[in-house]
Amino acid sequence: MALGIWILGDRLTTKQLSLQNNQDNKQQTPVIMIESSNYVRQRPYHRQKLVLVWSAMRHFAQELKTDNWQITYETASDFLTPLNKWIKDQQITELQITTPCDRPFLKYIQSLDLNCAVTFLPDQHFLWSRDEFITWVKSRQRLLMEDFYREGRKRFNILMDGKKPLGGKWNYDQQNRKPPQKSLQTPQPLTFKPDAITRSVIDLIKQEKLANYGKIEPFNWGVTRGQAQAVLTHFVQECLPQFGTYQDAMITGEYTMWHSLISPYLNLGLLEPMEVIDAIEHAYYQQKLPLNSVEGFIRQVMGWREYMHGIYDYQDEDYAHNNWFEHHQPLPEFYWNANQTEMNCLHQTLTQVEETAYAHHIQRLMVLNNFALIAGISPQSIENWFHSAFIDAYDWVMQTNVLGMGQFADGGVLASKPYAASANYINKMSDYCRNCKYNKSDRTGDQACPFNFFYWDFLNRHRERLKSLGRMNLVLSHLKRISDEELAQITFLAKQWWATQGSKDY
Repeated sequence: MALGIWILGDRLTTKQLSLQNNQDNKQQTPVIMIESSNYVRQRPYHRQKLVLVWSAMRHFAQELKTDNWQITYETASDFLTPLNKWIKDQQITELQITTPCDRPFLKYIQSLDLNCAVTFLPDQHFLWSRDEFITWVKSRQRLLMEDFYREGRKRFNILMDGKKPLGGKWNYDQQNRKPPQKSLQTPQPLTFKPDAITRSVIDLIKQEKLANYGKIEPFNWGVTRGQAQAVLTHFVQECLPQFGTYQDAMITGEYTMWHSLISPYLNLGLLEPMEVIDAIEHAYYQQKLPLNSVEGFIRQVMGWREYMHGIYDYQDEDYAHNNWFEHHQPLPEFYWNANQTEMNCLHQTLTQVEETAYAHHIQRLMVLNNFALIAGISPQSIENWFHSAFIDAYDWVMQTNVLGMGQFADGGVLASKPYAASANYINKMSDYCRNCKYNKSDRTGDQACPFNFFYWDFLNRHRERLKSLGRMNLVLSHLKRISDEELAQITFLAKQWWATQGSKDY
């Protein structure tokens, strides 16, 4: 039997089982990696996403070659043609692949007519396996991320004082919602100048016109494990002390604030989740950092990231079609072109995404997702856009984060209430409203902020359905303070906005 290994573009780690199991026989074990131009054309990806993935793949292949693996690297239109040629040339009888996280890509690989047996090995790039998560779910009467997070803290003994949480509390989220203050001194992110490999990828994407969304340069992301580790170290030393306090804040021109910028590297396999958690916990003890910052970040990795992956695996593929509010409006054109909206919060955030393929979690949830939710945009359309636009986007990440958390399209499987808000929230947590043509306080009239009239129209349209969600009753009670005449004006403004709005679905 001749064994071969196919390494996928989002599993760039030597810790995957196929490489670990064959470490002693690497000089006789053929390995292949493939870039498929047809595959990336299936979606209008941000051009920096393509640069990151393909450059990281090429650097990883180079590392394997230096380590004496028998690596073949192919650039092709499809996967099947070079794969079958390699299988024939190397006389492969068994092909080992780390099981893809994304369900559609797994089904795609299973559909390939390959001239050998295929073995899918467990993906070890998460703290919880699929079976472990499902076992946990079956032991619960309720499915809450907070419960799962606490179970993870206990299971892996992170920030624990015996059987109790360090500091006496599991969650310091209430201390992590401080609005931005004037003259905040934010740290500069760690950036990297593209090397020859990265430049060749940039040139290829330009020449072949593989994508046209987003600016391709300047490209400042890391593309190797060493660079990803440097970003983690920079975060721990320069950003983590203040991360918690202002993690929800948004400031014009401040793209990264104190955020870590490691999600692309975690999702590619260049960083391991436990090495990140260990680095944060070690820094807490060594540097005596604020517990709210340390706990808040560990909750994102050990709690939210693992929970999103677990829910994705637990739900069947019909989850992707959920639309609890029956929203069907098309995606507005300005999501693809920030200059086409005069709402400053959206303009600033979307400009940032176009330039960097990145926005932090509150910009994603309370600006981009929030507007789509209250305006009644199809959850599938906004999820497709997120998947295309963000540098850390994959199916397993975006379905749960956008459909479940952002759009409440699953009706409460993942979240206990919709994350809907008016301009009041954005004004509190950002400076965006100061330079906007719309009035942050008006919900009717010529200068009414669309976030305001869409928010109240959303509550009014779905009043009966929202009554079934206990956490929404207080908010719904505020509708009683609005006269029928004003509600009619709000409804008119919402309909008028859509009547004049251009749209573009991907």
